[in-house]
Parts: sequence; C-alpha cells; structure tokens
Amino acid sequence: MTLLPRRRGTIRTILGVVTVVLLFAGIHSGAAAGAPATAATLDAWHATMAGVAPPATPGCFTADYPGLAWRETACVAPPAAPMVPKRPAPPNARIGSGYDIVAQAPTASGVITQATGSFEGVTGVSNVRSPLKEGGAPVPNAYSLQLNTNFFAAAECAGAAQPTQCTGWKQFVFANSGTTGRIFVEYWLLVYNNPCPAGWVEYPPYLPEIYCYQKSAATETANVPITDIANPNLALTGVVNTGTDTDTAIFHNGTSMMASVAPTRTHVLAPDPGWVKAEFNVFGFGNASTAEFNTNPGDPTANLTVRTRINHGGTEAPLCRVDGFTGESNNLNLGAAPDSVAPGGPAVIFNEKTGDALADGCNAAVTIGDTHQRTFAGLLYDFQATGDFVEAQVGSAFEVQTRKVSGAPSWPNASVNRSVATRMGTTRVALCDGTRLVVDGRATELAPGAAVLLPGGVGIRRDGNRYLVRDQAGNSVRVTANTGANPVYSDLQVGLGTWPVTVRGLLGNPDHNPRLLEAKDGTRFSIPISFSDLYTRFGASWRANPVTSLLQACDAVSVGNPSGPFFTGHLDPTVRQRAEAVCRQAQVPAAWLDTCTLDAAVLGPGAPAVYVGRPAPVVNANPAPATHAGMTWTVLEQRSDGIVRVGSDARTNPYQGDTAATTALPVLCLRVDGRAAPAGIPTTGFHSWAFGEVKVTGPVLGSALTSRAAADQVCASAFGTGWRTAEFHDGVGWSLWASGTLPTGRFWTAINDQPANPWS
Repeated sequence: MTLLPRRRGTIRTILGVVTVVLLFAGIHSGAAAGAPATAATLDAWHATMAGVAPPATPGCFTADYPGLAWRETACVAPPAAPMVPKRPAPPNARIGSGYDIVAQAPTASGVITQATGSFEGVTGVSNVRSPLKEGGAPVPNAYSLQLNTNFFAAAECAGAAQPTQCTGWKQFVFANSGTTGRIFVEYWLLVYNNPCPAGWVEYPPYLPEIYCYQKSAATETANVPITDIANPNLALTGVVNTGTDTDTAIFHNGTSMMASVAPTRTHVLAPDPGWVKAEFNVFGFGNASTAEFNTNPGDPTANLTVRTRINHGGTEAPLCRVDGFTGESNNLNLGAAPDSVAPGGPAVIFNEKTGDALADGCNAAVTIGDTHQRTFAGLLYDFQATGDFVEAQVGSAFEVQTRKVSGAPSWPNASVNRSVATRMGTTRVALCDGTRLVVDGRATELAPGAAVLLPGGVGIRRDGNRYLVRDQAGNSVRVTANTGANPVYSDLQVGLGTWPVTVRGLLGNPDHNPRLLEAKDGTRFSIPISFSDLYTRFGASWRANPVTSLLQACDAVSVGNPSGPFFTGHLDPTVRQRAEAVCRQAQVPAAWLDTCTLDAAVLGPGAPAVYVGRPAPVVNANPAPATHAGMTWTVLEQRSDGIVRVGSDARTNPYQGDTAATTALPVLCLRVDGRAAPAGIPTTGFHSWAFGEVKVTGPVLGSALTSRAAADQVCASAFGTGWRTAEFHDGVGWSLWASGTLPTGRFWTAINDQPANPWS
C-alpha cells in the first residue's frame, strides 16, 4: 500500500483539519507509542477523520487508527448477489421491501450530498443470518448495511424503452458474508425495458420488465459479526460529489475506515432534484433476502436504534417519511415512534426490535381496550361514548373512523371499538365486527397469512386476527380483532407516513401539544377537560356524519354518551385488585397499570397483552383511583314538611376524613336556587339555610371521586344541570338546612379547605 499525496481538490478539506489534528496530537502520539486505544481516543480519531475526505480518484482506500491519512489498497470484486430494488407488493409487516423509516431533506434546503447511518442503544442482538445466494441456506453473520438514495430521473435512462418510466438508483453498501466484508457502490436503472447498456447486467427475476445494475470495485474488510453494531463508532457513509463526478461509500468499523470511490454511473436528470431521501438499515445479503435476527430458542429480544443523518445544505431537522427502496428486509418491527432532530446533525432516529410492532410509521396513535385514546402527541384519555367517530384525519386523502359500542348491561359507562374503517385516497376499507372485511362497499375474503394489493395502491395484509392496511404514502391502520372477548372489540393503531403533519380528530392535538384537544370547529380545550366538554362539545364535534360515514357497511349501534365517568376508581375494590394482579403478572409497565386494570376487569384476562412493552404516554388525563379517607355527613334532623338538616356528627372528621375511599356511599348533592328559608331557619352563621335543595345519589366508591369536578359530575349526571356536591361551608359550617327528604346513613360531602376528601 502507498500513502497517497494530497490532491489539489482536497487541500482545503485536509488543511481545515490540521488544527484539529494538532489538538489530538497527544492522544495520537500516545497511541503511536503503544498505548492501547480507549473509547475517548477512538471517538476523537473518528471525529478528526470525519473531516478528512477520501481521495476523489476512483479506487479503494483505508485509514487505520491512529493514522490521519487515507492509504490506497487493492480493490476486490464486489459480492455477486445484487442488492435489489423494491417491487410493488402488498404491505410487508416487517422492516424492508419498501417499508422503512427514511430521512427526507426539507423542501427549501436542497438535496442530500452526504448521509451516514449508525446504530445506538443496541441490546440483545446475539445473531443474524441470511442466504448468500438466491434459494440458498441462511448463513450466520451474513447481512448487508445499506444506505440508499431514492429513485430519481436519470440521464442514463435515455436509451430505455420509455425514458420517462425509467429511474436511476444508488446504493452505498457494506455486505458481510460471514467470513469477509466488502464496501462498494451499486447502481440501478429501473424499468429500462430494453437490452441493458454496455457494462450493465440484467436482473432476470424481474422479467418481463428489464432492470439493469452494475457495481463498483469493492474494498475488503475482515468479517464483522453482527454483535459489532453495538460499537458506537460503527457507521456507513455515502457521499455524492458532483464536482469530481464520484460516489463514495465509507465504512467505519470502530478502529478503521474503508472507502470505495466510484465514478458516478447514474446522473440526475433535471428538473428532478435527485437525492432527497436517505434510507439506512440492516438487511439480508442481496437477492431480496431477509436478515433474521435472534432465531435460536431462548434468544433475547433484539433491540436497536437507527440514526440516519443527512447533509442537505441546511441545519433544519429532516422530515420523517415512511418509504423504502431496497427489496431486502429484516425480521424487525418498529418499537418507539421515530424522532426528527437537528442537534448533532439533521437526522431521523427510530427504534426497531424483534417481537410485535409497538408503533407504525413516523408517528402512531392508538385507541385500545374500553376505549383508551393515546394521541399522536402522547396524550392518554378515556373516551366512552358510542357511535361513529373520526379518529384521525390528515388532509383530504387519509381518514380513520371507529364505531364504538356500549359495554352495557355489565358496563354501561364503558365503550369499545366494534368496527374500524379507513379511507386512503379513493379506496375505502372497513373491518366490521372484527370478522367482515369490506373493500369499497364489497365483502372481501382474505385468508389468514394472505395479502392483496388493490388497484389504487392500497395494500391489505391479514395475519390471524390482525389486519394491516397501508397506502402508498405510508399511512397505515393496524387492527387486532378480539372476537373471543365479551364484548367483542378491536384494538386500533394508526400510523402516519409523514411527520410532522397536521392531524385532526379524536387522536389529534393542536400544535402537537399533548395538553390540548381541539374540536372540529377549532375550539381548544385544555387538559384536564371536564366531563361535559369531553362528550358534549369535543367528542360531539367528531361524530361522523351518518350520510358519509365510512362504516355504513357495518352493523348499526346505539348512539350516546356515558352517564358519568368510568375509571378504575369506579370498580369494586375486590374486582380492581384481582384485575390489577392480572396486569402485574403480565408485566404491564406502571404507566399503563390503571388503564390495563380497567380493561382486565371489563374485557377479561387477555386484555393486558396490548400494554406489554408499550411506551408510556406523555400526559395522562385519566385520574388514578382516589385513596384518601373522605369526610361524611349524616341526617341530623328530618322534618315532615320536607326540610332537612344534614351535617357533622361525632364520627365526622373534617380535617383528615373519616371513611376509607374503598367504601361505597351516596354523594350528598345540592342545587342552590335561591329559595327562601322557612320560618325559624337561620340564614347566617353556622348551621344555616343553604338556599336550595339536597338529594343523594346511589352508592359511589370513594375511589371514584378523584377530584371535586368528578364528584360534582356524579351529582350532575344523577340529577341534572345545576347540581353539585354539597360542601362543608354551604351552611357556613358544620351543617346545613335545605329542602329535601333524605334517607338515613352516611353521605360523601366535600370540604374545600382541608385534606379530608377522597381526592386530597
């Protein structure tokens, strides 16, 4: 190998890092003297080498720690297996084959000139395998890292059968065969449909369409086991240099960097902007194969976070897009929702793991159980109305609706998703009662394990009781039909193909603020939202128009609102404890424990599965069960003329409460209407006239009285507008006189200035 001289085109870049090199001189001289590399010195070396561009001359190059220059090395042939482009197909449930999270340059910032893919937070990755040739057996540690451009109009398509239908594509690849690794650039002409130009190879599996590809020379490395992706300095970079008309793939393995510089084989044809989206991930070793992680019995959950960083001429965070260009895949699913960041370089970051998908698309929201809404901004709130509702609406091309049915007679104040429907473009898909699939008004059979791609580009996939519907923009609907439960219900997850984007409906938040909800007319409601506003204003505004409802093919349900709140505090203590034990045994995260407990009580022991491993909400609008002892009053004097004195007795404790919140008692309610005091009843001082009427509700668990507003709602739901919880000072103090006939016993009563309520 020879040390390459500096070229005129790279002098400025190299001189620009001389100061940085001097700053690290102590580190490098120590390393040269034989000191072992440390994480700090390796980080410093990588940071320095990031500013040292490889030569612009086509060829193969390496740079080894602690050196600060590229050296030319002998090139080798690239792998025979092509890294193929995606083809139109029904939706894939796992990452790859056209479904991935990509970073898109902001529209105003131009095109991508360089991108880097890396991994962080890697845990549980123990093995991977994929075949080296089409139809071959999977080989341990065989995989590829691909950094892919989007498809673009290419000058080389001029000789295609239909030049406007042909597109170009570039891939920056590290392919590991299980014994060696190779870095190279791969080029494609898609839908060329004429004999391939000289130097290009036809890809037969895509006949009768003709796709052409060619590869650059490759730089060879030693085998890189998949466990090495936990190395924070392992990365793959792709560079497009229009000045030198070259493309460069650079692989960082932690202690060395290897580069393959190739003359550009596909040139962007104006007015196409060219490289505007970058896809990075770990995939199978070519030929549309799958990288299978952790396939041995007892293997842990493989969990890794992908960072795709782009240089696009600006500092703005990229857009997150659901897209993908390679035909290879892996067996991972999305974990937490992706994030777009600017600090550290514009990047999209997303998590993927073995096991069930916990997110879908660039952002996801769910409506699950009976019915718990987690919005795109991360707000959790319960919504127990019945009828048809708009869950999510993005522009005019994507909408999701649910038909919610009451849990009566057992749980009249609960509701569940009975049916789900979506409109994607002009295509309408509904899953009625969890059993009937209806596409554009026609009943459609889809066997378990089958998938279909509709003419409009919408795909549907069924895996057992799970249905996935995805459009060409990456928007998706996942429905899990729990047809064995009583009542039958469906869990729904809505995924967005682009983020950020404006979402309206029950799952939307204005300004992406998890502390706000917005009605259809634009009225905003702060969290916590009152029971009345939640159902009669916000919720009512998002009821679907019966004439245009997407759920017309499904069985009709009654329409209404719950008579009162329904949270875990409303459950019988014995039922609640038993349901909570089921959730704890399933290892449901603490953030979802109350929500899971309600579901386990109402829907049965299978309900907790949807919460296992689910990321916590950002804001929880649902109150936890009240646990504080509450103050109670009793009837002190009941007159035959319908006048009653109710108040404190020897048991009453207005300072700390006197009755456990696990007790069910009536709530003492008062409506002040200004009525005059009867003769002989004082109107001032302690034990005075309250200028109204009192009544008591049926027994209510103290744990359900999670706030003064919740207690007032109990009274309003029982007796109507104007009724609220009676309070210690309504008769100035200790007791009050009012109109009414009350039963004997004890009643929950509020006190404003002491911690003697179930909620205080």
